Amino acid sequence: MAAKVAFLLAAAMLLGLVSNSHAIEGTATFYTTYNRFCQYFAKFAAAAAWTDTASACYGNQDNGKMIAAVSDELWAGDKICGKMFTVRCVRGTNAVPNPCHSGTITVKIVDHCPGCNGTLDLSKEAFATIGNPVAGKIVIDYHQA
Repeated sequence: MAAKVAFLLAAAMLLGLVSNSHAIEGTATFYTTYNRFCQYFAKFAAAAAWTDTASACYGNQDNGKMIAAVSDELWAGDKICGKMFTVRCVRGTNAVPNPCHSGTITVKIVDHCPGCNGTLDLSKEAFATIGNPVAGKIVIDYHQA
């Protein structure tokens, strides 16, 4: 299974280098700083400090608002840290009307989201630019910028 994921990741990255016009379909969810902190606190209750959750790639460094975490499927250690991805909402995953906004965003990968329920876990600001946060989860096209 791990070899298959590594192969798919390598193929996806190679396709991104060859042509940006070949987007990959996936799903996106979003997080807030509070939600990420709660996940962290629940996991490390005894050791957690009352500070913002550090990212797997950059610790507590501010990387702006247009950021994302990747699921296990894309993580591949920290090799994906700092990569930029262009993301577009394609359609919703539930009955929420008008789940997509037009246009694309470019996000910087700053974190790992183990066990996430989507390919990319976008910041709320990034998600709201291309999709309706009420939808919670959307189908996306993405490629390395």
